[in-house]
Amino acid sequence: MATDARPARLTPAEFDALYRRLAGRAAEGDEGARTPARVLAATREVRTGRTVTMAAPVQTAPGPDDPEPARHRMSQWPGRSGESGSGLRFAMDRFAMNVHGDADSHIDALCHVIYDGTLHGGVPASTVTEGGATALAIDAAHDGIVGRGVLLDIPRLRGVPWLEPGDHVSADDLGAAERAQDVRVTEGDLLFVRVGHRLRRAELGAWHVARARAGLHPSAMEFLAERRVAVLGGDGNNDTAPSCTDGVDFPVHVLAIHALGLYLLDYLQFEDLVRVCEEEGRWSFLCVVAPLRLPEATGSPVNPIAVL
Repeated sequence: MATDARPARLTPAEFDALYRRLAGRAAEGDEGARTPARVLAATREVRTGRTVTMAAPVQTAPGPDDPEPARHRMSQWPGRSGESGSGLRFAMDRFAMNVHGDADSHIDALCHVIYDGTLHGGVPASTVTEGGATALAIDAAHDGIVGRGVLLDIPRLRGVPWLEPGDHVSADDLGAAERAQDVRVTEGDLLFVRVGHRLRRAELGAWHVARARAGLHPSAMEFLAERRVAVLGGDGNNDTAPSCTDGVDFPVHVLAIHALGLYLLDYLQFEDLVRVCEEEGRWSFLCVVAPLRLPEATGSPVNPIAVL
């Protein structure tokens, strides 16, 4: 079993060296990460046809982790303004939300992270303006992200319901979870890492996650680079708070999006999927991620579907 001891803090020089290693690997090319052949191979994961969402319900009530929740308003409904009940009518509503919040499930586009004046691949940060992102926006994924999904359950590995805020998932944890679950992450996979954030929130209530949350240690990103995964998703923010990297508050976001060019999915929920995976005795599946078509947007609400 992997240890839950917290890995060491990273100095700016250590983080810079890690960033350069990962960016160098990304520059080698990822043409084989998500191809029609890999999508076709991923369809072999479908055996029973069960479908499971990995999204949490959109929050509309404020809380310590969501002070400005999504706003849902009915714009038309039966009986509005004394309307009669005869004839054809429609119920209609509208939503408004902050995409990159700390409660709702969402996907980050490659334009989301600006680091040292650039986006992923050296694209100038000036391509993101008041009007939106003219490069690397979420609409680049308009055909969907489809592939073999793998869920690694770190609380299950450690024998606890969830990781406590501030705890880290290490590369050793990821490898140990593979062995415990009899699954292996391979090139082009969509990797999902459970820390139990959603279960803790459901049982203990919401808390100020910007100050304290469980996530991956930056060094764990070496595991993802070595396996050449295509996507990283978590039931928290993927980054631990407080950060263990001096001078960088969201090191995993920087490494995943900016260095490696991965789509990052935050604040998913895996409790339904864990139950189904345990029932079927396997932790891999076909996964379909379909962001909204939002031109020039830095991200999108998302509802990833696992098909087993």
